[in-house]
Amino acid sequence: MKRILLILSLLLPALASPSGNLTLSHSQGKFSDAEIEATIKAKLAKSKIGKDPLQVHVKDRVATWTGNTSVMQHKGAATRMAKTAGALKVVNNIKVSDDTTAKTTGNIGAGPRRVEVK
Repeated sequence: MKRILLILSLLLPALASPSGNLTLSHSQGKFSDAEIEATIKAKLAKSKIGKDPLQVHVKDRVATWTGNTSVMQHKGAATRMAKTAGALKVVNNIKVSDDTTAKTTGNIGAGPRRVEVK
């Protein structure tokens, strides 16, 4: 029993303090503009939407996206990416190509789909 208490007493201070490899801002949940932008760009490089010509700029913890895409879901993915990187607000100025918008709008305007059950 004494051994268990000794081990716990040694582990508790290490668990209570922030990890040594995190900056003070990470441990407090406050990120600088440069940290947020670097995180977003790293995520963008690993993501499928990284193939699109998208740019992101961060000022006052507000991420602003610009660029064009042919996949409508990439616009939403960019917003989520910025939010998870620490941005407080996201301004998404990504333009979805007219062809994609027309196809999507055409599908929605056709009305509910009917399913035949046998």
